[in-house]
Amino acid sequence: MLDAPALYDDFYLNLIDWSSSNLLAVGLSNSVYLWNAGNSKVVRLVELSSSDLVTGVSSSPSSNVLGVGTHMGEVQLWDCIRQRKIMTSRGHTARVGAIAWNSNNVYASGSRDKNILVRDIRMKDDYVQKMVGHKQEVCGLKWSFDQQQLASGGNDNRLNIWSVHSGSPVFSLLRHTAAVKALAWSPHQHGLLVSGGGTADRTIRFWNSIQGEETKCINVGSQVCNLMFSKTVNELVSTHGYSLNEINIWKMPHM
Repeated sequence: MLDAPALYDDFYLNLIDWSSSNLLAVGLSNSVYLWNAGNSKVVRLVELSSSDLVTGVSSSPSSNVLGVGTHMGEVQLWDCIRQRKIMTSRGHTARVGAIAWNSNNVYASGSRDKNILVRDIRMKDDYVQKMVGHKQEVCGLKWSFDQQQLASGGNDNRLNIWSVHSGSPVFSLLRHTAAVKALAWSPHQHGLLVSGGGTADRTIRFWNSIQGEETKCINVGSQVCNLMFSKTVNELVSTHGYSLNEINIWKMPHM
């Protein structure tokens, strides 16, 4: 159990992520700390100005780079081994709460400014593509395993599915009745996307992302905060906030 003083209590932020090199990154106030699971050592990697806050953290798939979203709308990339900043990308006008990596070079960032920016760290530009399709804050972002589709959820209760080749949504799905933060792609079935709704919704919904059709809906009785598939067995874990505050493991496909 790790102490996490100043862990910001905000459903829309993504403040914890585990890297492929077994480092746990945690955003606390204006800092990011790394906990090494191998030796239990803790280091402070990032310290922003006192007027800024860490609003999102996300590790690249297989490199030692950590993406850090800030309240001021920046995304900073940090080398976790050398413990130094690699670059700062701008382009958002409000906080960045969601970051999703497509590869070690390409990632997307979602902001309260309603926009999603796709960035390539090999390019000098702040971003290579702007995706516009949400009416409120973007709080959930996940790339499909084949890297061809991006799912985004927003505080506008909207689930958008984007093609890597398009700046407007391929499908815009409005079945949830609260913010959509929890998103997961199945590693076992191509095109299977799962989404979870906030307190006023309390459902987990299954989608065929190729056709943009809902295939199943389950009322789980509580705000859905996160969803993740097991890579080895066909099971899904869901974490919940108000009011049950529980962690559930579901056997797929019948739940």
